[in-house]
Amino acid sequence: MEKELVVVIDFGGQYNQLVARRVRECNVYCEIYSYKTDLSKIKEMRPKGIILTGGPSSCYEEGAAVCSPELFAMGIPVLGLCYGAQVMSFLLGGDVARAKVREYGKTDVDVDTSSRLFEGVSPHTVCWMSHFDYIARMAPGFRAVAATENCPVAAAECAEKQLYAIQFHPEVLHTAEGAKMLYNFVRNICGCSGDWRMDSFVEESIKGIREKVGKGKVLCALSGGVDSSVAAVLLSKAVGDQLTCVFVDHGLLRKNEGDEVEAVFGPEGNYKLNFIRVNVQNRFYDKLAGAQEPEKKRKIIGEEFIRVFEEEAKKIGSVDFLVQGTIYPDVVESGLGGESVVIKSHHNVGALPDCVDFKEILEPLRDLFKDEVRKVGLELGIPEHLVFRQPFPGPGLGVRIIGEVTSEKVKIVQDADAIYREEIANAGLDRELNQYFAALTNMRSVGVMGDERTYDYAVALRAVNTVDFMTAEAAQVPWEVLQKVAGRIINEVSHVNRVMYDVTSKPPGTIEFE
Repeated sequence: MEKELVVVIDFGGQYNQLVARRVRECNVYCEIYSYKTDLSKIKEMRPKGIILTGGPSSCYEEGAAVCSPELFAMGIPVLGLCYGAQVMSFLLGGDVARAKVREYGKTDVDVDTSSRLFEGVSPHTVCWMSHFDYIARMAPGFRAVAATENCPVAAAECAEKQLYAIQFHPEVLHTAEGAKMLYNFVRNICGCSGDWRMDSFVEESIKGIREKVGKGKVLCALSGGVDSSVAAVLLSKAVGDQLTCVFVDHGLLRKNEGDEVEAVFGPEGNYKLNFIRVNVQNRFYDKLAGAQEPEKKRKIIGEEFIRVFEEEAKKIGSVDFLVQGTIYPDVVESGLGGESVVIKSHHNVGALPDCVDFKEILEPLRDLFKDEVRKVGLELGIPEHLVFRQPFPGPGLGVRIIGEVTSEKVKIVQDADAIYREEIANAGLDRELNQYFAALTNMRSVGVMGDERTYDYAVALRAVNTVDFMTAEAAQVPWEVLQKVAGRIINEVSHVNRVMYDVTSKPPGTIEFE
């Protein structure tokens, strides 16, 4: 059966991934594409619906990001969000202009519940606005179906052509009934059946992997993290002993994590995997010597990963495929798939260098968000304590150590992080917080310990709450817990005399501390 698809056209808005995530919560598969994508490619996908995202431009300015007007004549339902709504109105003959009053934040909106888009929505609801421009005159054939005090066309529709334009952002949680609006669009207006679920994903993935791999040999990059572990077990279900899992201990893992990974996936573990552990800690430290910038460190670590796998592949013999635990936010944040700028490079995203001897990369989780990966893990029978373990970046502590990476700094952050995680668990917060860790800043300051002055490092603690890891808020960890953690770190970890707590949200920051 052909998979139903909703396409998100990205105009560079900050919520592009969130739009796709909300569609998937309706059990409808969704992918993000740049507004520059050729319309013929979109047509070939045969989407059930199209959503236009927000963006930073003014659609009436020269060189602004716009799509082909033909998109609205394909007979496919289209929903424009904020800038996407303005683009739709502008291209179809309406007027878009600078608003006299900018709307930003939670805003009271009156909606016309006779519109299929607002079926079941309260007539007076709260939505998240973020716009300078507004629809000054609707395109021919449209009628207004929502308004605010300062925005007479907060939403407009041409129901006959199944075109809908809304000035606010239904994808963010601040829009009280946004999920219902998006459900109305993808399930009712687009007619999607909502049959995209993790059980069917697992079944289809295993079948697809078997067909693609055939009798080939597969090498899996197993880090022990959630993504690579789920990918490894998925591949083992598909191809059995054709799979070899190589665990690279690059010396940038959490405290004792190398031994823990081997205990789970090695010969004494519960999984029948061909498991190889490669201890190359000093090799990575040497390569990272002198590197200060996080992006440079990511690239060094990624390149060295490739070199290690080349060497292991040669020892194993002919290897046809390399498996990586790439997930969808990695793809989009690396500047692929959508229109957003590169937020960070990932060692497990994109093509291998020309000199690598593998035929092809397998990325079985490439289309999934983090919570979807966890659902796949549970579907595969992986124990909950592994499925829900803390997220960990591919470059490991390399991006949780600000500035140059040394073996001494690694030990400091490992010990501090272990204390932090232990106390979070002792306080019963380990399943309430979505991600938490300690990072080592590059700042040294004067302190007093006993009767002596010290000049040592500051450790930063990070904890966030998030639904989808695309946006996040700093968690309000109880003060007594933070005090206990800080006291233990300063007393038990050498070369640390100061502990700080990071209260930055994402955006503007990232979840990782780099």
